[in-house]
Amino acid sequence: MKQNNKFKLAGCLLAALLAAGNVSAQKIDGSINAEMLKEFAENYKPTGAEKALKNVMLTTSVKTLAVNQENKTEMNTFFSNTVNSKGITDQESSGRCWLFTGLNVMRAKMIAEQNLNGFEFSQVYNFFFDQLEKSNLFLQGIIDTRKKPIDDRTVEWLFKNPLSDGGTFTGVADLVAKYGVVPKSAMRETYSSNNTSAFNSVIKRKLREFGIQLREASDSGKKEKELMAMKKEMLGTVYKMLASVYGVPPTTFTWAPKDSDGKYREKPQEYTPKSFYEKFVGLDFQNNYVMLMNDPSRPYWKSYEISYDRHVYEGHNWLYVNLPMEDIKQMAIASIKDSVMMYFSCDVGKFLDSGRGLLDINNYDYESLFGVEFKMDKKQRIITRDSGSSHAMTLKSVDIDENGKTVKWQVENSWGASSGYKGTLIMTDEWFDEYMFRLVVDKKYVPAKVLKVLDEKPTMLPAWDPMFMPEE
Repeated sequence: MKQNNKFKLAGCLLAALLAAGNVSAQKIDGSINAEMLKEFAENYKPTGAEKALKNVMLTTSVKTLAVNQENKTEMNTFFSNTVNSKGITDQESSGRCWLFTGLNVMRAKMIAEQNLNGFEFSQVYNFFFDQLEKSNLFLQGIIDTRKKPIDDRTVEWLFKNPLSDGGTFTGVADLVAKYGVVPKSAMRETYSSNNTSAFNSVIKRKLREFGIQLREASDSGKKEKELMAMKKEMLGTVYKMLASVYGVPPTTFTWAPKDSDGKYREKPQEYTPKSFYEKFVGLDFQNNYVMLMNDPSRPYWKSYEISYDRHVYEGHNWLYVNLPMEDIKQMAIASIKDSVMMYFSCDVGKFLDSGRGLLDINNYDYESLFGVEFKMDKKQRIITRDSGSSHAMTLKSVDIDENGKTVKWQVENSWGASSGYKGTLIMTDEWFDEYMFRLVVDKKYVPAKVLKVLDEKPTMLPAWDPMFMPEE
């Protein structure tokens, strides 16, 4: 009896302690209450100037009000080193900057070597296969993860991201290696290729439906061979949908260079997409190029690979070497001085003066406008998802002063010739440091110590990593 009473007493004490703990926990309220609102209101005592500014802010964009007029002086467009190019491409209302950028790297090489007045590859040709391959990547991913629960993080990610019109350099590399390229005259843009949003939402819906059907078929006992047969039939439907809005990709075509008057310089010849690529481009993007990243949220001098960050199922994930900015700059300078453009990506929306085509952290002064400091550095912006690689362009110019210091950079954009500064964007070196992320460089400009990093096994990152963000 005494022992039982001891247990009862201990149990009462424990219950009392828990109850006390619960009472304390209940006192900690994370909501906004009336007392808090009263304090906020009492502390908000705008001056006369602040009241006048508030009246303006109620009817005007804060971006307009934050313009730093002192930074509106005449823009310096001189560059000590630049790669010549002809013509500006236009991705219009699509997220295909990655594809335009990759093809523009090849375009510059072909124009120079063939002495062309101008030339453009068909973007919709490679985009057709990009969308077909991504559909296969999604459906095969559903088959590969069919035994995992529907709320598994990878399965959730697949259904959230069955398809997109964005991408990366590895997508260009794998697509042109597998399908070749064709001139724009062989497959023209369509309304839906220039305006991808509406059709993209339709095909994503169908892919999610196919994904659920595959999982349900697996749950009902169908074997992998049967699921693969289902997937093939589904891809046939996807092909039909793609062909309806983008056209059917050519398997052969005729082409020959023309002079400035539009007359053929030689007799047109018949090519396949791959034979055209081999004759006029010949770049081995898959093996002769190195992807570089400046991500201060992770250790430098290491390589990283992102799962599912690819366009072709049997292709390559985004694999990059993470390096300090100064090392990346030296390779970029070497490439530009040798007249070779590069695939480049950045967080283009930050501090962009689109009218002038200037990327400068001094373009807008939000701190003075609101009386609030913004203190996050590049590492913090990455890990909080405030910044990441969002847009790909072609790096073509650098300005180096008499002391060897980089002053500014220039990229060829794909927003049309009337955008920015004659179709290009100019960025200060300080902006470059803060918002540049990815650069792809020919191995001949890459030091041995960087190449050695690629001999090590890369760290595999999940598909939902902040650096996955496809360029649009």
